[in-house]
Amino acid sequence: MTLLTQPSTPEASSVRVMTWNLWWRFGPWERRQKAVLSALRTLRPDVIGLQEVWAAGGDNLAGWLADELGMHWTWAASDAPQKWRSRLPGTDPDRATVDVGNAVLSRWPVLDRDVQRLPAPPGLDDGRLTLYALLDSPGHPLPFFTTHLTSAVAASAVRVQQVRAVARFIADHRTETPFPPVLTGDFNAWPDSDEIRLLGGFKTAPAVPGQVLIDAWEYADAAQPWATWDARNPYVAATHGPSVRVDYIHVGLPAATGLGRVLSVRRAGDGPVGGVWPSDHAAVLAELAS
Repeated sequence: MTLLTQPSTPEASSVRVMTWNLWWRFGPWERRQKAVLSALRTLRPDVIGLQEVWAAGGDNLAGWLADELGMHWTWAASDAPQKWRSRLPGTDPDRATVDVGNAVLSRWPVLDRDVQRLPAPPGLDDGRLTLYALLDSPGHPLPFFTTHLTSAVAASAVRVQQVRAVARFIADHRTETPFPPVLTGDFNAWPDSDEIRLLGGFKTAPAVPGQVLIDAWEYADAAQPWATWDARNPYVAATHGPSVRVDYIHVGLPAATGLGRVLSVRRAGDGPVGGVWPSDHAAVLAELAS
């Protein structure tokens, strides 16, 4: 874990939470990372869960972003990056050694952290994981998680196993804080899929009895753009697949005081910046009562 110093910790009535898959080292990644930074400077999230973060030769995309934004950060690398590396062009100077993982950026210090390896059969195992960070947010520590489930289209059964593991991981890291757990990530799953239904508990039995995690998008304006894997994005259009929402912010039930309730939620990072799309995924940005 790496912690940066000197971010401000002002009292606030809400926390701006974001999730974003940054598409690792694919496409014009050097231009894209500058577009990501520009978008984050504009959006000003307090906490960000990131997936497909790269690290190579002592450089780390999450660390660079945190340094530029004045935030704390922690990250965890996949222990099986070989399948990822094989998809990179031979012209990538770090193709043989670059790592991929998840990261958390926070305006507040990281009090605790842990990493969970997600289950997967040998043919689909590329080291996916969940990263936990307990954040020293004003008023109450915030238990924050970010994950990245397998992307194989027909692998819903694998994602179900992974969601069950994530849910147990969250339950194992519950603390005395009244702030409900916040789970972010790229689930590679449609909103009505078995794996997503397992988190909420209101359409099927929850993965952990009594543990309810609400999809923040339930609070969204139904008229606003919703697809985070959007065929308008040229990186997505090249796959010839449909537009779908696969990136999520899930929040535990709010405290009796309303702490942690969803105040607003919307899509973000969903257009070109300086002529380049930041990622193949759009981000999700939610405001939670604090």
